[in-house]
Amino acid sequence: MRRTGLILLMLFAARIAWPQTPEDTYKVNIARWRVAHEQLLKMDDGWLTLAGLYWLREGANRLGTASDDAVVVPSAAASGELGVLTVRNGQVTVAITPGSHVLVNGALVSTATLEPEDDTLTIGSVSMTIISRDDQLGVRVRDTQSAARLHFPGERWFPVDPAYRVVATFVPYSQPKPIDVPNVLGGSYAMQSPGYVTFTLGDQAIRLDAILEQPNARQLFYLFTDATSGHATYPAGRFLYSDLPRRRRVVLDFNRAFNPPCAFTPYATCPLPPPGDRLSIPIDAGEQALPTP
Repeated sequence: MRRTGLILLMLFAARIAWPQTPEDTYKVNIARWRVAHEQLLKMDDGWLTLAGLYWLREGANRLGTASDDAVVVPSAAASGELGVLTVRNGQVTVAITPGSHVLVNGALVSTATLEPEDDTLTIGSVSMTIISRDDQLGVRVRDTQSAARLHFPGERWFPVDPAYRVVATFVPYSQPKPIDVPNVLGGSYAMQSPGYVTFTLGDQAIRLDAILEQPNARQLFYLFTDATSGHATYPAGRFLYSDLPRRRRVVLDFNRAFNPPCAFTPYATCPLPPPGDRLSIPIDAGEQALPTP
């Protein structure tokens, strides 16, 4: 009996010491990436903290906790009238109600000019920034105590499948060309495409537009839907990044395909896949749809 136990212990130790295969290492790396991705969602400035999106009109826009205010602040963080946001010729200024404890970039001031994406109003757990979309100015409200963040069930993923890590051929344009990327607001973003990629999954030849989010971007961006969209995956499609091409080759790892912000909040302004990037085959890899409440 003692000998049998010793043999079992030796076998167990040998199993622990057994070197990982490249596939094991790959799956561990994907698992770590997915954990890190979820942590980004949960951060104080992650998508789960979005608590409102309000479009401003020309002139005065009241800021407060009343349901009929132009910009409504969650009542758990404040009460009453907090100030007035005024839009004049594409510029936004704020006049803070005395005693409301609203801070502008961390300071107590009575008035300020607010630059989109740069300046921040805060009160308690709530922060607000001006955004500009399709020549519209709005206020994005975040709350670190939002219900979406506090009760997030976690992301869901397909099992890691190395078959969905493919080497694609990058076909460059002579010059990056503008591409109209539709968005959930009914408009579109003018983005630059340096080329497209082609690859094969199963017996299907696939083409995807490659996009530069910024002129000096260090990665290529892809938006796509597939036959799983609206069933196993988010209806509006998923996002994917790759490194820049080397010798006209890029690696597309669909195990890292993930949901756009609009899958987690109604207050995001997501881009949507261009018409040519709506695939007819299923991509059973990457992030799945969130569970139905």
